[in-house]
Amino acid sequence: MHTLFRFAPAMLLMLATASHAINAEYAKKLERSGCTQMTELQGCDINKTKAENAKAAASAQAGAKAAPEPTPAKTPPKSGTSASGGSPYTGNWIATGTGGATVAKIRIDAKEKVWVNGKPVKAKRSDGALVFKDKFITYTIQGDRRLKGEDTWYDSDAQTRGPIAAE
Repeated sequence: MHTLFRFAPAMLLMLATASHAINAEYAKKLERSGCTQMTELQGCDINKTKAENAKAAASAQAGAKAAPEPTPAKTPPKSGTSASGGSPYTGNWIATGTGGATVAKIRIDAKEKVWVNGKPVKAKRSDGALVFKDKFITYTIQGDRRLKGEDTWYDSDAQTRGPIAAE
């Protein structure tokens, strides 16, 4: 009986404080801004409206196009089509999420130097694939171009994954 009285307040406290992933105010901000928790990490501002975020994204894309991107000596051929026996990873790739939204634009040159959204990242070969990471997202591109559907990305923070396709 005394044990029941000892643990009852602790149990009531645990039941009274429900844990939620996000609170109602934060959810309203996300809805108003058009952001998701994932896009907020990529620069979407929850304190702006959908229209303001769309305008900011458009100007950022225009700025990214205007900014010179590092280019290799030669323009890389489409992925896996190097005539000189070069890297099967060479080319431009698009990582997409559910619904076809672009997660990242990837460029790999003939020396297997990798850029994710214009930012250079370190890459390594692992079990016949080229593996590289940008923040929480790990990208894997298979070297054997006969294997279909095995070029993927995985976000360890959001626990999401999706395909990577040659552009």
